[in-house]
Amino acid sequence: MDAIYTAVATANGREGRAVSSDGRLDLPLAHPEALGGNGQGTNPEQLFAAGYAACFASAMGVIARQERIDISEVSVTAEVSIGKDATDGGFGLAVVMRAEFPDHLQGEAGLTLLKKTHAFCPYSKATRGNIEVELVAE
Repeated sequence: MDAIYTAVATANGREGRAVSSDGRLDLPLAHPEALGGNGQGTNPEQLFAAGYAACFASAMGVIARQERIDISEVSVTAEVSIGKDATDGGFGLAVVMRAEFPDHLQGEAGLTLLKKTHAFCPYSKATRGNIEVELVAE
């Protein structure tokens, strides 16, 4: 791959800070309450969900333009879960990628667009075969 852009961020664990090299991202990090933390900061799952949802929505825009589909009313939500991985006893991630479609994209049309987007999205490519991703069209 020939890199067009490289994002650089540094973090010092789930109870610390995450800072991008340009300073635009500077967030306190904390375990969510569900993992025993105080929830007083952002956590890696939230960051991953935001990045994946934004990337997926942009990828959907590319597919939609190619196919002349209006997606101006579409919203994409990534739900990232963390839990025990039964295979090695560590932790693993799972994603539900949820798209809310207007009437003209209900049913098979929306699901087809979701599948094409999932095949094209860089985050989807990076996670393929590594984590479970469920596609939901609403």
